[in-house]
Amino acid sequence: MKKESKTDWQRINALRDEDIDLSDSPELDETFFKEAVVWPAQKKQITLRLDPDVLDFFKSQGKGYQTAINKVLRRYVEAQKHH
Repeated sequence: MKKESKTDWQRINALRDEDIDLSDSPELDETFFKEAVVWPAQKKQITLRLDPDVLDFFKSQGKGYQTAINKVLRRYVEAQKHH
C-alpha cells in the first residue's frame, strides 16, 4: 500500500469468527447467486478511437470516465445477448 494503514491489524487478527458482527452482511442465498454477475477477467489496455464529442461528454462527467465508458459498453453487450 502507498499509505500506511490506520487499521488496528493486531486487534483484527485476534478476533475469533464468532466475535465478528455480520449483522449488516446477510447470508448469500440461492437468490443472490442466481442474480450475481460474473466478473470478467482483468481488463485489457487498448487504443480506442472515439468521436471528440463522445469523449468530451464522458470526461465532463468527472473522474472515472473510462469506467463509465466500459459500463455503457457492457450494458450494450448484455442487451445484445438477449436478442
